[in-house]
Amino acid sequence: MTGRRVDAHHHLWQTSVRRHAWLDGDGTAAIRRDFTPADLRAAAAGIDATVLVQVLPDFAESVEFLAIAAAEPLIAGVVGWVDLTGSPSRDLDRLRSAPGGALLTGIRHLVQAEPDPRWLEREDVLAGLAAVRDAGLRYDLLVLPHQLPAATAAVRALPDLTFVLDHLAKPPVATGELEPWATDLATLAAEPNVVAKLSGLVTEAGRPWRVEDLRPYAETALTAFGPDRLMLGSDWPVCLLAGTYAEVMDAADSLLDGLTPAERDAVRGGTASRVYGLAS
Repeated sequence: MTGRRVDAHHHLWQTSVRRHAWLDGDGTAAIRRDFTPADLRAAAAGIDATVLVQVLPDFAESVEFLAIAAAEPLIAGVVGWVDLTGSPSRDLDRLRSAPGGALLTGIRHLVQAEPDPRWLEREDVLAGLAAVRDAGLRYDLLVLPHQLPAATAAVRALPDLTFVLDHLAKPPVATGELEPWATDLATLAAEPNVVAKLSGLVTEAGRPWRVEDLRPYAETALTAFGPDRLMLGSDWPVCLLAGTYAEVMDAADSLLDGLTPAERDAVRGGTASRVYGLAS
C-alpha cells in the first residue's frame, strides 16, 4: 500500500485580478491564462494534497491564496509572502488572522530576482527570517546556483529555522553541467535544517527532454539529502512550458525507481507532510 501523495509545489493565478508581468516574456504563451482550483483538480489526478506557493511579492496575493485554500480541500498548505525587510512579524500575524490563516505553512521571496548574490546574508533579511522562525513557519529558498553559498550562510545563521530549497536551485539541466552546482548543493545539504524539492527540472531542461536528462540531478539530490529530506513538487502550471502534469509526475516516479517503497513514499508525500505539518 502506497502512502499519501502530496504535490509540495504548485501555483495558481488570475491575470484579471493582478498583473503578472513575468508572463509577458517570450516563451510563456502556454501559461498566459488563468489557473484556478478547478484546473488544479482536473490536472492533479491521484494527488491527495497540495501546497500552494506564492507567485508574486504581493501581500494581497497571499491573503487571497489562504482564502482559496480554505475553500479547496485539495490544498493542505500555503507558502505565502511577506516583506522580510519591512514589518514581517506584523504581516505574519495579519496572514495568520486572515480567513484560512491556519493553512499558512511557510514564506517565500523571489530571491532569484535579487541582483545582490549575497542578499540572504543581509542583516535586515536575516532579521526577517528570524521572524519567520519565531512564527513557527518554514522558509522556501528560491535561488539560482550562484546564490547557493549565500543560502548556506543564511541556513547556518538560523539553525532552528527549517529551510526548503525549491527546484534544487534550478541546476543547468539544459547544458548537462553538474559543477559547481553539485558541490554547492552538497554543502547546503550538509546543514540538517534544510530539505529540498524535487521539482522544476523539466522546465530547466526545456523541450525536448528525456528522463535520463534529469536523472543526474535527481541522483545528486538524493545522495545529498536522502529521501527523508526530499519532497516532490510539480511546479504546475509553470511545468506546462515543458510537459503536462502527468508527464512531470511520471518522470518523477521513474527517477525514484531505485528506492525502496518506504523511501519512495517519503519523497512522494511523507517528507512534505512532516516538514510542512500538513493535516491529513
